Amino acid sequence: MAAPDFSAGEFEKWLNERLDGLGADREVYGAYILGVLQEEENDEEKSDALNGILSAFVDEDALEEVCQQILKQWTDCCSRNAANSNHPDDEVQAIASLIEKQAQIVVKQKEVSEEAKKKKEALLAQYANVSALFKNTNVVDVFNRTRQQREQAKEDAKKKKEQDKMQREKDKLTKQERKDREKKRTQKGERKR
Repeated sequence: MAAPDFSAGEFEKWLNERLDGLGADREVYGAYILGVLQEEENDEEKSDALNGILSAFVDEDALEEVCQQILKQWTDCCSRNAANSNHPDDEVQAIASLIEKQAQIVVKQKEVSEEAKKKKEALLAQYANVSALFKNTNVVDVFNRTRQQREQAKEDAKKKKEQDKMQREKDKLTKQERKDREKKRTQKGERKR
């Protein structure tokens, strides 16, 4: 499925709430997940990418379930939007009748003198040379900006994943040290008896 043309507001709201429930940074992971869902072509690619992202903050036993919930919600939002955007038959009929009426209107061609044609051709040739110097780069700029934003979101998610991993290791080490101190204190108490 290609990227849908709808505003992902409804899905984004649900995703943010879900990420908050999982204790993840909604700004970093939300943008990254939304970009993956919009850009990836099929469900398998989406699932693989989501598994990689979600593994940073979701336990392995819940990982597949959370991934499937996100994919299902995304598919549901896409389906609802597609159903809402279908034009009723009355609108289609009205558009068809307008097109028929416009086809019936015949526009007469203006008769242009040979001299006017030559002036027009010379003017067009002059501007054709000028316009060849300037190239419209809007599409390329938008594509590059989108790619850059996605790469930035990916990098932010990677940094966040590393920070989360380091924090979990630090918490684990602190917890172990606390247990060791408690064990030593308990052993000292038993020796005193």
